[in-house]
Amino acid sequence: MSREVMSEKSPALVVHNIGQLLTMADSSVGLVEGDGLTVTCDEAGRILSLGAEEDAGLAPGAPEPERLDAGGGVVTPGLVDPHTHPVFAGQRSVEFGLKARGATYMEIHKAGGGILSTVRAVREASFEQLSQTCEANLSRLLRWGVTTCEGKSGYALDLEGELRMLEVMRAVNERHAVDLVPTLLGAHTLPPEYADQRAAYVELVAREMVPRAAEAGLARYCDAYCEDGAFTTAEVETIFAAAQEHGLGLRLHAEQFTDQGGAALAARMGAASADHLEAVSPEGIEAMAAAGTTAVLLPGAALTCRCPWPPARALLDAGVPLALGTDLNPGSSMTSSLPLMMSLACMQMGVSVEEAWRGVTVVAANSLGLEDRGTLAPGQRADLVIWDAPDYRYIPYHYGDNHVKNVIILGKPIN
Repeated sequence: MSREVMSEKSPALVVHNIGQLLTMADSSVGLVEGDGLTVTCDEAGRILSLGAEEDAGLAPGAPEPERLDAGGGVVTPGLVDPHTHPVFAGQRSVEFGLKARGATYMEIHKAGGGILSTVRAVREASFEQLSQTCEANLSRLLRWGVTTCEGKSGYALDLEGELRMLEVMRAVNERHAVDLVPTLLGAHTLPPEYADQRAAYVELVAREMVPRAAEAGLARYCDAYCEDGAFTTAEVETIFAAAQEHGLGLRLHAEQFTDQGGAALAARMGAASADHLEAVSPEGIEAMAAAGTTAVLLPGAALTCRCPWPPARALLDAGVPLALGTDLNPGSSMTSSLPLMMSLACMQMGVSVEEAWRGVTVVAANSLGLEDRGTLAPGQRADLVIWDAPDYRYIPYHYGDNHVKNVIILGKPIN
């Protein structure tokens, strides 16, 4: 490729000796190969240039930039995880043992375990304890190449507790390198104290949680869990209407175990994404395709819960944008490895390697309304990953190992 340059600014960072560059500039991965490939970044954290020339374009008298040797490896955009639950307390390894013996997710949930066990722990935890867990989870994601992630509340299920979870995310986001996009998930499940007051809890979420979170600038999105044993489409619609009224975008946990019509609801209401989709119907797929709703597939949750794999090929063939997420959470997907999700998608769900790479970069970023990342081009955020791998296909192929060599966020090497 010819060298693309944004401006005459002097670079602050030069990444050189790149073997393969994935720009995501076309419908595939925008693969660039050749000798002497470089990416330059400015002091403001934006990409200045990328191409085949070693010349860093230094202005007269400018200081020498920092240089980072890619060692002939692969350079990609920073990974974007569009579905995580990074704030929680406690852990649920005992439940993992029950699942290993055959107990289902819904059996554990209905017996008072599952989400509700984490709710109890979160309500008892201090702000500092929750912050430490959130920060540790972001650091885990970072080690696997994630530079941006979406993060949900949903483990307090009361007004002040949900706001506190969002406040934890804001506090951690101010000091952590990973950029965190906050989502209010007050409608994760029905809290025990509202077991016989469904309508009252839905009203609490719609009339108090949503306005408070929006007015305080604590959330960019509102999510809900549309599932048997959680919330109905009518209840979700009430919450989503309030979210739209207060300027929040929409995301939806839909069709994880049963087809509740959530995918079609997400499409009809203009949601940015419908997530999980293991049980999505052909009609739901058609509605999502027509609306341009992104499918966020979560292979780790399907694996842990022993669900059928989401119909990724049917979604892609219908024209639905497809992203992949870890669903990092203490119960149904205790993983921070987005590359592993790529491997599972390729090996078990009919997703090509190129589609998987797009699903953790440009498509995931677009689902979060972030057009300044997920691709490599002049002017974009200088969020990059250098991989110790000879080929971009090697990373999902050699699954389970961490091939991240360096992570760069806003033009600054992090590790």
